[in-house]
Amino acid sequence: QVQLEESGGGLVQAGGSLRLSCAASRAIFSFNAMGWYRQAPGQERELVARVTRSGTTNYADSVKGRFTISKDIAKNTVYLQMNSLKPEDAAVYYCKGEMGALSSWGQGTQVTVSS
Repeated sequence: QVQLEESGGGLVQAGGSLRLSCAASRAIFSFNAMGWYRQAPGQERELVARVTRSGTTNYADSVKGRFTISKDIAKNTVYLQMNSLKPEDAAVYYCKGEMGALSSWGQGTQVTVSS
């Protein structure tokens, strides 16, 4: 059973920054890809950013140029640096690890952006 634990969420003013962390209970190079997703109240969960084992990244159009996903293999941790935050970025952010047909999710961390 893989465990993913997110941290770093909180309350920030619009225009501010946060860095989310996702610590994995196993080596992250064992994952085909890892990603950050978010879900706002009443909305579906959506992809924010994703990084493959080889380092290829992709982002939702709404966060391009503001968010950066990165990984530290030595720490088994994936990060999401969020800059220039907007009220519409407020959501619960989830980390996902993909291993073939299997996926593991963290419990989520709340991000609140005040205008």
